[in-house]
Amino acid sequence: MDTIASLFSFITTPVSWVIVQFHTVYGKIFGPDTGWAWGLSIVSLVILIRICLIPLFVKQIKSTRAMQTLQPEMKKIQERYKNDKQRQSEEMMKLYKETGTNPLSSCLPILAQSPFFFALYHVLNGIATGDTIGVINESLLASARKAHIFGAPLAAKFKDGSATVQALGATVTDVRVVTAVMIVMMSASQFYTQRQLMTKNVDTTVKTPFMQQQKMLMYVFPVMFAVFGINFPVGVLVYWLTTNVWTMGQQMYVIHNNPTPGSKAQAAYLERLTKHVTTHGKARKRSERTIIKAIVAKGRDRNEFERKFINGLNKAGLAAQADGSVIQSESQAAVQTEDGSPASAAAPKRQQPKRQSKSQRQSGAASAGSKAAGDDQPSEPISLSKSDEPEDAKPAAPAKSQSGGGTRSKAQSGQRKGPQRPKSPSKK
Repeated sequence: MDTIASLFSFITTPVSWVIVQFHTVYGKIFGPDTGWAWGLSIVSLVILIRICLIPLFVKQIKSTRAMQTLQPEMKKIQERYKNDKQRQSEEMMKLYKETGTNPLSSCLPILAQSPFFFALYHVLNGIATGDTIGVINESLLASARKAHIFGAPLAAKFKDGSATVQALGATVTDVRVVTAVMIVMMSASQFYTQRQLMTKNVDTTVKTPFMQQQKMLMYVFPVMFAVFGINFPVGVLVYWLTTNVWTMGQQMYVIHNNPTPGSKAQAAYLERLTKHVTTHGKARKRSERTIIKAIVAKGRDRNEFERKFINGLNKAGLAAQADGSVIQSESQAAVQTEDGSPASAAAPKRQQPKRQSKSQRQSGAASAGSKAAGDDQPSEPISLSKSDEPEDAKPAAPAKSQSGGGTRSKAQSGQRKGPQRPKSPSKK
């Protein structure tokens, strides 16, 4: 550990300076030699570091979601080149390059904290051994050695013997009880943080090896913290417990306000958003408009929860727009349909013709036939005067069928069909 600490010695002085500045402030409130002054100084150091690491945390979230999206493609590559590991690695790197993702981005916050962690360990180890380090001089060293957190010295460890613990002004029982409680709390907070991520903020529609790896880490990390925790000083346990609690709270905030698409957290968030938007008739927050804008842009690629959200707005007489706003669907010129395509709100609906009975259809056919026949010959006005032409010379008008069935009229009885020859005069 001395070799590792020496590698991070360049940051030991800045870390010790920050601790001393916070100790000066808290020492005026609680007393310079109290555990509250030194313990809160370490807590404040953690908060300051984590605030500076928020951009990396945001990048970690984006990288994790991008990796979840790529899991189906990665699984196909693994199955296609399962017998060629080199080609498999090349295709994986090609996929990462094309999509702009980096598997190591999810580890950035932990890697960024490592120098501060080892620098703090080096500072507390120097307090335990009575060595000045960084900006901590003799007077500050003596004050830190007197500081106790719930009866345990700041620089004491779980595995320290009675002689070492008595030199710091405490008992082995106090040190081991306090360190054991802090180790359990540290492991429990890590387990809850990972479990919250797996049960609420993972896309349940995609089953990939990545989820199995995350599930395994959910149990491995707490065990690792418990094993390494017995070798950490009390001050380092305070640091690590604080950063775990910060991570847990930060992740709860992200899951509540910006969940992973397709996860249970997204279903709960969209349900709350539906109630909020339908109550006020619009999206009031910028974050809400950002979520709605992303859902509208997906169109037909929306998942089950997003389609349910759009349908809920439509039932309430609202419509989500491409810019993330929500307006009344009656007053808009173009309604956003469920599949993302605009449809004219003023377009008349096409009405289906009513079904006609058989007799109505036959009557319509007969009337259409009579109209067609009348169109072939010019219509003449009916004259009441007696015509000069003999009646036999006039062509006989076709008899119209009086029945609605449109059938051919029957010939007169006693006559044959077709043209008739004139009768010869009878001989007397």
